[in-house]
Amino acid sequence: MDANEPRPARETFSTLFGVVMTMIGAAVGLGAFWRFPYMAGRFGGSAFVLFYLLITFFIGIPALMAEWTLGRRTRRGTLGSFEKGGLPGGRWAGFFLFAVLIVACGYYANVVGWVAFYAVGQMFQAFRLKFDAAAILPPQEGLSITSFLLQLLMTAAVIFSCGIVIVRGLRKGIEKVSRWIVPLVFVFLVILIARSVTLKGAGEGVRWFILKFRWSALTPGVMAAALGMAFFCMSLGGTFMVMYGSYLDKRVGIPRNAVVTGLGASLAGILAGLAIFPAVFSFGLEPGSGPGLIFMTLPKTFALMPLGWLFGILFFAGLFGIAYLSDVAAFEVLVGGIVDNTKIPRKRATLIICGTVFFLSIPPMINNRIFIPWDLAFGSGMQALGSLLAVVTAVWFIKRSEALKELAAGSGKPFPRALYWWMRIAVPLAILLVGINWLLESVFKVRLTG
Repeated sequence: MDANEPRPARETFSTLFGVVMTMIGAAVGLGAFWRFPYMAGRFGGSAFVLFYLLITFFIGIPALMAEWTLGRRTRRGTLGSFEKGGLPGGRWAGFFLFAVLIVACGYYANVVGWVAFYAVGQMFQAFRLKFDAAAILPPQEGLSITSFLLQLLMTAAVIFSCGIVIVRGLRKGIEKVSRWIVPLVFVFLVILIARSVTLKGAGEGVRWFILKFRWSALTPGVMAAALGMAFFCMSLGGTFMVMYGSYLDKRVGIPRNAVVTGLGASLAGILAGLAIFPAVFSFGLEPGSGPGLIFMTLPKTFALMPLGWLFGILFFAGLFGIAYLSDVAAFEVLVGGIVDNTKIPRKRATLIICGTVFFLSIPPMINNRIFIPWDLAFGSGMQALGSLLAVVTAVWFIKRSEALKELAAGSGKPFPRALYWWMRIAVPLAILLVGINWLLESVFKVRLTG
């Protein structure tokens, strides 16, 4: 772009349906299908699910409102919004979160590549052809050359395909693919649930997932994991939703659409659990098998079902679609940040980001001793920190009258003052307290409770 050439007007979403589908697509991602089930399995099922839902409604949705407010008010993404919002050191906070997202994008693209490979594997199953989809998964330790090369190939394909959509921009790229993929994913989930809950012994999986609640299971560790999961599932963290908020038209009501997005993200997680755990319990498999739950356990489940290959294709195709949209959102934050703050054109910025992310995707390909700490750090701790900064900027450093005006725009009525004060005090405090617990337990290995 020439130095004297005026910057083109900022794109906004073309339709309300496009807004909702894009936001849900960005929010749900791998959080609902991959991370939510394995975290629920790891942290005891229904206790985790209940606290996750409470966090989503009382903390996640207000935090989402704040992130959209920050983005729309400043018309900037992670780079620029904190500084323009008046946060002291906001410029450096933006750079830090931008760097965190670049690193997180690498391991996330790896997982999207695993999903694509498993979808191909299920198609091979349909023709009774031998195909070891698990060969792409990184080993627990050491290095597997086969896994490493397969991950390089699939991750490169994922990053390249994201780049194609990003180059086309908001309306012709991101919004267009979201309007098709999100509804299809929910249709696939309903079909999978109908099959899963009708399996023999599936009732025990339903009870374990949403009914068998024990107060003793609601430990600080479970609460910290649920908070991180809520932020992961809704793509909060001062990145995705701040950038997408900057594309919101003034006629779009923030509170109403935040509730719809929060409900969509929560519903997707619950539906994914109902599609997975009844089948897992039906065949006597292990629900707490960690990050490999959908990659190691589910294919065995599908293999034991009549027409299991069909349900496997539906599951992994749906998972890939929704994970892909979330990855696209991550790339948009990065590319949009460069375009907003430099004279680099969109196409060149996309090439720079794609190359950088691919390079940073290599370390977590090696084994799970590297991958899992990256996931916990960048998928829980850093997202909570980023969202804390975004909430504080939106409701403490943007002038109160301006923030309230932004929150009320498009709704036709004033924003509730009580909710605004909840966003100012309760939301940051909740994020901070559980974030401190996460830091002590995950980084310093100090447990506040037994």
